[in-house]
Amino acid sequence: MAAEEHHEEVYAPDQLKPGNRKRAQKGAIISAAIMLLFFWGNQQGNTEKVWLAVIAVGLIAIIIGDAILRRSGLRPNDQ
Repeated sequence: MAAEEHHEEVYAPDQLKPGNRKRAQKGAIISAAIMLLFFWGNQQGNTEKVWLAVIAVGLIAIIIGDAILRRSGLRPNDQ
């Protein structure tokens, strides 16, 4: 009988380093705020405003969802 071979994926050390979560959250909030500032641009229709609002709300929803998952223990705090 042939023994089954077990292969592990090879990662570079920097791929396993956790990112800076606080910096990413601040960046998302700043990006959402800048997008909402574009409401006072020189666009003619409301299509741009709808997209800006949807993307800004999406960024904030991701931050809130991440905080809820971390608080309930469904996502590790180290990343």
